[in-house]
Amino acid sequence: MRTPTPAQRVRRLRRRITLVFALTSAAGLVAMAVFAVRGDDARWREQLDHTMNADLSWALGLLEADEAGGLDVGVLLDTMGTTCPPLTVFTAEGWSADADADAPEVELSVEHAPDQPCLSVASPDLREVATSAVRVGDVAGADRHASDGAPVRVFALAFYALEEEYEQPQGALVMVSEATAQRADHERFTRSVAAGCAVLVCLSAAVGHMLSGRAVRPALTALSRQETFLADAAHDLRTPAASLRTLAETALRGDTDPTEVLRRSHRLAKSMGDLVDGLLTRARLMTGVVTPDREPLRLDQLVEAVVAEAPTERHRVTVRAQETIVVADPELLRRAVANLLDNALTHGHAPGEGADVLVDVRQDGTVTVEDSGPGLPPQVGDDTLFERFRSGSGSTGLGLSIASWVAHAHGGRLIAARPEHGGARFVLRLPRNG
Repeated sequence: MRTPTPAQRVRRLRRRITLVFALTSAAGLVAMAVFAVRGDDARWREQLDHTMNADLSWALGLLEADEAGGLDVGVLLDTMGTTCPPLTVFTAEGWSADADADAPEVELSVEHAPDQPCLSVASPDLREVATSAVRVGDVAGADRHASDGAPVRVFALAFYALEEEYEQPQGALVMVSEATAQRADHERFTRSVAAGCAVLVCLSAAVGHMLSGRAVRPALTALSRQETFLADAAHDLRTPAASLRTLAETALRGDTDPTEVLRRSHRLAKSMGDLVDGLLTRARLMTGVVTPDREPLRLDQLVEAVVAEAPTERHRVTVRAQETIVVADPELLRRAVANLLDNALTHGHAPGEGADVLVDVRQDGTVTVEDSGPGLPPQVGDDTLFERFRSGSGSTGLGLSIASWVAHAHGGRLIAARPEHGGARFVLRLPRNG
């Protein structure tokens, strides 16, 4: 089984963070959705019950007692219609003395039922709701279906006889109301809430993926920089290390003059030291370990000192410097200018000839290094020129890359151009205020 790389493990962690974020959001949204749906479900029932309770309370005031003390529904029938919504009157025939006090048994009989109700509901359903209302001595409601299958709401209101000696309900008024529209509205609300939750969960997953990406980005960046540093080190140190090993093997065989071996070994060791120094500088700049230690300095004097220290034998280097003061890190700026000059001396001439280099320092804080060599290759774009290992011959090492990083670290930039007369021009721009 292949072991995942650190970057793969970080990306896997990001996916897990995204999943946890999405599941947590989904759990909260589902809980709120369930609460909202249940609340809407109870709301439409309460509205119907409130309306039917008001109608039954008015109907209750129309009930009268006859001369024998029985129930008289004549005034109720003469005053209000009982067919739509259907109104049924149940009376209690008797209570069971052995019944449990919490659920007393009662027998109900139909005192009045509409002949042709607009909603036909089975009599056992009506009796069940009426019995519940009589038992509690208050109201009761239930969802039922009409004979045609339409959903209805059945509501019952218990009533007491006019005589004071009766302490238990003497019957119940039962009304039926159609609930098709209310149920349809509730179903539409439920679908809307479900769709909204799905959209919000997807949005939450997207946001979680973005946030987790920001959270793991520093780790991925650090890993990428580490891999870049290792690749840079392996790339630039491989050739001098192989040359040094070859020299050592040649010296052991005694095939070469020891003095020449030592001279070449010294040159290779110095080259390797410069490469290691450049690698460390670039790595520190990339990771932010090194921050520019800014101080006012004479840019023209710094450039002249760099040119004086450079190995310019066989080359022609012309310096045109105006007195310029910038605020920058002298060590980093010295390395950047030295890298630009070294690049011009290395690549800015034809094979076997010396380089003709012009170094120009302006008062606006720019340093221009221009050569008259073969110029920048057309296949290399300006956006990739300052990447590691990019040049006409295939590799610039780290010189231009470090110079570009130093410019950016000071708030400036490094620009490459192709002069009309040929060669290459590099312009290092630094802000005057640092």
